[in-house]
Amino acid sequence: KKSRSFGLVSMQQGTLFVVATPIGNLGDFSPRACRILDEVDLVVAEDTRQSRKLMQHFCITTRLHAMHEHNEAAQLPGLLGRLSRGEDLAVISDAGTPLISDPGFRLVGAALDQGIAVRTVPGPSAVTAALAISGLPTDRFRFEGFLPARAAARKARIESWRDEQGTLVCFEARHRILATLDVMAECFGDSREVVLCRELTKRFETVLRGSAMDLRQRLEEDPAQQKGEFVLLLGAASEAPEPDLALALKLARELTRDLPASKAARVAARITGVSRRLIFDQLES
Repeated sequence: KKSRSFGLVSMQQGTLFVVATPIGNLGDFSPRACRILDEVDLVVAEDTRQSRKLMQHFCITTRLHAMHEHNEAAQLPGLLGRLSRGEDLAVISDAGTPLISDPGFRLVGAALDQGIAVRTVPGPSAVTAALAISGLPTDRFRFEGFLPARAAARKARIESWRDEQGTLVCFEARHRILATLDVMAECFGDSREVVLCRELTKRFETVLRGSAMDLRQRLEEDPAQQKGEFVLLLGAASEAPEPDLALALKLARELTRDLPASKAARVAARITGVSRRLIFDQLES
């Protein structure tokens, strides 16, 4: 498959391919991804039982090797050894693009540290798929992965989004989706748009838009909508108003009746958000 030389010259290293697989619809599997999985020496998969179904469908017979969050560190030496000896490996996840809230980060990082070539075979991703059809702005967004399983930690994470100026994207499990929408409703009321994408690319794909409480009510009324895999998107917070210089100057001038200009400017800046230096310069001019 590739030239190798022995003796004083070390043989050529292999390549690690990061290969995206369908998030639901098998028709989204690219010809290149199929070819790469068929040609590499080993496919490293999160769940070999799940990945075997995909590979059997496309008649790919390459051997599968399990690597998940519980054994990734232990698997590194053996996999890096294979790559250093000239074998080509592909890493895949159960669905979508590997390393996006899935195992593989340690392997890719270690391969790069050893000078091993890492190549991407891009394709489906639940994150970008949800963003594309959400109707929310996509020029700035933040991916939060899976929300914490514990209620207190999950609430704290959601509360930290109060002032976020970009679209937020996260994954949520079906047994926590109602509780998460409850917290969003408590934190944001009707002020933020929420988009819920369920079973993307699959037969029962659903996209719901509205406030968190609206979506919570719709899911409660239709238990079928509580099943499957979820991507939640939260619209940006309203932008804070620009500081009012005229108001700050008016306040500072009133304060100068009892305070030095520097202190008056400092107090006015603290109250209005206008730069202290700007207020002070205006007072002195």
